[in-house]
Amino acid sequence: MISSPKYLIIIAGPTAVGKTAVAIEVAKHFHTDIVSADSRQLFKELSIGVARPSEAELAEVKHHFIANKSIDEYISAGEYQREVMDLLHELYATKDVVVLCGGTGFYINALLYGLDKIPDIDPAVRALLNRECELHGLVPLQQRLKELDETTYHSIDVQNTQRVIRALEVCIGTGMPFSAFKTRQAVSPLEAAGIIPVKIALNMPKEQLHQRINERVDAMMEAGFLEEAKSVHAYKSHNALQTVGYKELFDFVEGKCTLEEAVSLIKLHTRQYAKRQLTFFNKNDDYHWFHPSEIPQLLQFLKETIR
Repeated sequence: MISSPKYLIIIAGPTAVGKTAVAIEVAKHFHTDIVSADSRQLFKELSIGVARPSEAELAEVKHHFIANKSIDEYISAGEYQREVMDLLHELYATKDVVVLCGGTGFYINALLYGLDKIPDIDPAVRALLNRECELHGLVPLQQRLKELDETTYHSIDVQNTQRVIRALEVCIGTGMPFSAFKTRQAVSPLEAAGIIPVKIALNMPKEQLHQRINERVDAMMEAGFLEEAKSVHAYKSHNALQTVGYKELFDFVEGKCTLEEAVSLIKLHTRQYAKRQLTFFNKNDDYHWFHPSEIPQLLQFLKETIR
């Protein structure tokens, strides 16, 4: 148990909303560090396509869980939870406040609520689903998941092959929806450690967010996203690359579509992912929502909350 009060300021929200810039301002105000809650920025081989903070941003505030894994490695939400909790115990030895920033809701919830116990599934089920995906693509698996568990279908990134297959294998292997196991009856790691979460979420009007997403994708392409995708194409089956952006560019590299079509799909799938993220965070009624431009109001709220 960490001696209290110790606070974890969680800054969540959809992709491209501006979480990094806000987190840096908050961390500078409290003279503290930022822990990333982004399941793709973990990987050192990925930079442009995951919108990793710039070198200037990383120099402003010390960041953790940025480019500290290889795409050869698989990190589960459970492993992320354990590693972050170990880090927090170290940081709270000298700090009263730490900032957690990211849009991977599953990672954030692993810290807030713990992880549900899901029965072991026969590996043959996953092997069969992987084979089906190789033969027929992801779309039939997405449709099957929607039929078996519409709740999970609308709450995960359905462009992420591994997440779709994971949910499907539980549905098939147990005969129950994957969402049925999300009971949140597990022990909260933060609560067990005496850490008080302060939950902030960022959002902006849909048209503004969509414009930011489209502009970000264009900027990524100009910065060399295609070349980055080509450099990791040999690892395309790895979990880290089963995600929006890389998958569409891999299709271009393999001659399945034009570059213009790939970029258009990246924008579309990113907008869809942002919508799912907002749905996910909106389900938690104790998030405090701010526009990313409302830094003074956000800092005032935090001053009144953290004493």
